[in-house]
Amino acid sequence: MIRVLLADDHPLVRQGMRAVIDTVDDIEVAGEAGDGLEAVRRSVELLPDVIVMDLQLPGLHGIEATRQIRTRVPDAAVLVLTMFEDDATVFAAVQAGALGYLVKGADGADIVAAIHAAAAGQPVFGAALAGRLRTWFVSPPPQDGPFPELTARERDILDHLAAGLSNAEIGRRLHLSGKTVANNVSAILAKLHLTQRSQAIVRARDAGLGRPR
Repeated sequence: MIRVLLADDHPLVRQGMRAVIDTVDDIEVAGEAGDGLEAVRRSVELLPDVIVMDLQLPGLHGIEATRQIRTRVPDAAVLVLTMFEDDATVFAAVQAGALGYLVKGADGADIVAAIHAAAAGQPVFGAALAGRLRTWFVSPPPQDGPFPELTARERDILDHLAAGLSNAEIGRRLHLSGKTVANNVSAILAKLHLTQRSQAIVRARDAGLGRPR
């Protein structure tokens, strides 16, 4: 029996995944987590075979949660299931230890197949993502500026952070909601292996960001 932990902050998403898994004889839902910190804690408690992990989690970004789970529960496989498919996020998740990466919208059969593969230790990526990963590892793209692991939006927000702006001020300048800015700040910290906003500001300023506009 493959034991799965579902980590997603939307109860309806977890409910939908549970409904899919309940139709399969050899997979069971061992538990659920609604934020990144809970995902780490429940992984340590339950020792699941596979963690199905969203990335945009409150409390602790899914990339950092993945990194901590791989350190504390090395036998567990992390299967990312998220709406983000930009190269920077995919590569950051893989570098954090994710064994698989699916984009939300995948049908139930694909998710079940991915769980089986991850439990067997087999990397799982959609055809398009797998092709991009092969290309990247054979010929990594040139690093255009600092922090290539960040998306263009994340770099822009980091630049504004380094300039000393608050989340609200950044949101007004970039026409983003405060929640969107906060989520991007969490992603920046996770991808740069940092825990505090002040650390990101120092790193960004050292790299030349945050200069007067």
